Amino acid sequence: MSAALRMDAAPHGATAARPWGAFAQPDGATLFRLWAPQAPAGMTLEVEGRPPLPAVPDAEGYVEIRVAGCPPGTRYRYRLADGTAMPDPASRLQNGDIRDPSIVADPAPYPWRHPDWRPRPWEESVIQEVHAGLCGGYAGLCRRLPDLVALGVNLIELMPIADFPGARNWGYDGVLPYAPDRSYGSPEDLKRFVDCAHSLDIGVMLDLVCNHFGPDGNYLPRYAPSFFRTDVTTPWGAAIDFGQPAVRRFFEDCAHRWLDEFRIDGLRLDAVHAIFDEDWLRALPRRLRERLPGRRVHLVVEDDANRAGLLEAGYDAQWNDDLHHVLHHLLTGERQGYYGDYGQEPAAILARCLAEGWHYQGQPSAHRGGAPRGTPSAHLPPTAFVSFLQNHDQIGNRAHGERLTALCPSTARLRAAIALQLLSPAVPLLFMGEECGSRTPFLYFTSHADPALAEAVRRGRREAAEVLMNDAAPRSELPDPNAEATFAASRPEPCNDAGREWMGYYARLLDLRARCLAPRLRGARSLGAQALGPAAVRAAWRLGDGSRLTLYANLGSAACPLPQDLRAAAPDGGALRFETDCEALLRFRLGELAPDCLLCFLESAA
Repeated sequence: MSAALRMDAAPHGATAARPWGAFAQPDGATLFRLWAPQAPAGMTLEVEGRPPLPAVPDAEGYVEIRVAGCPPGTRYRYRLADGTAMPDPASRLQNGDIRDPSIVADPAPYPWRHPDWRPRPWEESVIQEVHAGLCGGYAGLCRRLPDLVALGVNLIELMPIADFPGARNWGYDGVLPYAPDRSYGSPEDLKRFVDCAHSLDIGVMLDLVCNHFGPDGNYLPRYAPSFFRTDVTTPWGAAIDFGQPAVRRFFEDCAHRWLDEFRIDGLRLDAVHAIFDEDWLRALPRRLRERLPGRRVHLVVEDDANRAGLLEAGYDAQWNDDLHHVLHHLLTGERQGYYGDYGQEPAAILARCLAEGWHYQGQPSAHRGGAPRGTPSAHLPPTAFVSFLQNHDQIGNRAHGERLTALCPSTARLRAAIALQLLSPAVPLLFMGEECGSRTPFLYFTSHADPALAEAVRRGRREAAEVLMNDAAPRSELPDPNAEATFAASRPEPCNDAGREWMGYYARLLDLRARCLAPRLRGARSLGAQALGPAAVRAAWRLGDGSRLTLYANLGSAACPLPQDLRAAAPDGGALRFETDCEALLRFRLGELAPDCLLCFLESAA
């Protein structure tokens, strides 16, 4: 149920919600503010070197305590009458892990070397998704930047870095969304990484989780149960109640902190279909950009509901799962789980995704029990969609974390799909290691200290493998998410000779995209697409300067004859910009699409 239909929810802006956290004052004091509307009797604030102070909420549910002589670096925490010690949920910095004291953050500005740097326009973006921990932390990421520049990547997307339990985690178990986890480096190290990226003309995005908290270390239900709803649940538990002004302010300020203090250039909002307040989601882009005048901020959503209204409200793009799923089916033949929705007439589905963005635009989904999914998307520009062949979800949610290099039986077919992705107008995303043909798995990993929770996670992963993905692997063979070896096994291997050959292929395609497509993508629109055979498609777009881009792809093992009308209208040889091999072009001239091929034609405006 949306917030607009909830009569008990206050209208947006009806209450002047106050920022959460600890705020150092110019006179050396610190103001502590916590929303704790159901704080139990006896709750206190403990500031290092001071006696406990009563934490009593006011009429709006806020605890506000001003402590004199409390400089940055001071440790503090909240405590319940039963002795339970709790960090500040809006902690900017922890003195260790999530159960340790919070630290009053130093407001001193960082000496940015490139304070006025701006990322490229959205349509020119080429994204690589990375996990900071697997890349050696922020220092390791800095060392990787020159290779990414050479590859053609201009925007790095960090998987979540908000403080999580232990030293190893995907990031989606974070419980302190304002605080960067210390296992990757200090906050200053993160700023140095962003500054270093900007010096090389690379932007940085962050995957931000606003839809749930992790299973360990979330104390909000103890003193603010109204932070959560009682009528709606998500796969992670009770839904967060964005009908509360204080909750909306908590997450808006969190998003602003990453963009402002750390000079992050954009956000990818995780699983917004689990945020049951479309009004807040629609308002967020405007509110963030108003607070950051002069900045170019990229905002992307992951939304299983396929709602075009969010993109119309100011988000730059949405991750296109429909395109991924049909391409994955064509490359691997898999039909288990949600891939079952893409096994009937996959070429027609692929054509629709290329032409209109989403396949599901309101029709029923068998995987979802026949429930309708999505809204019309054909009116959106092609750059409103992020395309990918692999990402953390689609690899890591597999029982054994296999990449397409292990799953696709034909390297030629995989390369044709890569060319289709990188030479289509949608904004492309690569997953770390993909660019060098990595076969290292990417597994789900945690480091929970509680043995019962660790076992619950193991059990949950087994059930997901057996039910959701229909993976028949014996339970004893599944990696233990909590084992350090699982984390270690997920580190991308160093690039060898074969990997450099893969990188050369990606670099060639991305260079072509940067030179010939990116300058023309603003204002691009689809001219339609059609299925030519069981795994073959043709798609065309009118680009912003009037030129015409046409792609022919065959991701099947059999040649596909071209219809007579397409033979007569085929672009001339001077328009060809890329072909997977010379034989593919020859056979195209003879009237057929060769197996496992892609041809790209770019015709100048008349």
